[in-house]
Formats: sequence, structure tokens, C-alpha cells
Amino acid sequence: MVASTGRRIRYGMAGGGEGAFIGAVHRRAAALDGDYTLVSGAFSSDPARNARSGEAIGLDPSRVYPTFEDMIAGERALPEDQRMEALAIVTPNHLHAPMAIAALDAGFHVMSDKPMALNLDEALAIRDAVRRSGRFYALAFTYSGYPLVEEA
Repeated sequence: MVASTGRRIRYGMAGGGEGAFIGAVHRRAAALDGDYTLVSGAFSSDPARNARSGEAIGLDPSRVYPTFEDMIAGERALPEDQRMEALAIVTPNHLHAPMAIAALDAGFHVMSDKPMALNLDEALAIRDAVRRSGRFYALAFTYSGYPLVEEA
């Protein structure tokens, strides 16, 4: 998911809305990196919280989707040079695998917060979706870069 052209990679976010800790962490990290721009999201299953989250982040309201499924369909319907290219998944753990598989199958790269899956079958299904789609799948290990964790 590296932008070799010097342009920013457009990404969407599933989860991570108002009141969620890890979504803000991922958005800050992407902003610090400078290679990514958040263009869409389905931040909460609560419609009001979802809308407030998108507004607080500064997204175009038409790109703040009521559900994950609506985001995948809506982004796929956009011209390729406008749609999200990658999806950041920062939802409750039980949603990681189904969302990753759906996004990969729809042609989007995926960056998921840990855990990858709830069991081996889900992890293998993600592997199979990566192979089918030819897209990248990345898994965040938030603390792996900390020197004390590395020492341990």
C-alpha cells in the first residue's frame, strides 16, 4: 500500500468513531506518516454517533456511510481515482475477519487492528481472500515497535 507516485493513498475506516480510542490512534498515525488521507468511513452502528464522527473528522457527509456494507458498495461505485484504496478496520474483534474478507473481495487493501481473527478458520479465510484478490492485508501490532516490548 505504498504510494510510489508521491500522492496520498485514500483510505476508509470501519469503526473508530466518537468515544472509540483506537480509531483516533490510527488516524493520527496515518496523518503523521503523511502518505494517507481519510476519505470515507462507517464509524459507528449508532447513526447519530456515526454522523457526528464524520463531521468531527471533516469528511464529506456523502462519504460517511450508515453501515460497513454501504461503504463498500458506495466506494466501489465511485470512479477508481476517487474511491478509497484501502480500509482500516478498528471495530470490535468479532468483526475483523468478516470485514477484511468483504473488503478484499471488493478489491480494497486492508489494514486491520489486532486480532486478525477469532480462530484459525477465520485466519485461513482471510489468507484465501488475499490470494483471490491480489490485494495487501496488513495487521497492526501496536506495541511491537516499543523498545521495552522488544526487550521483553
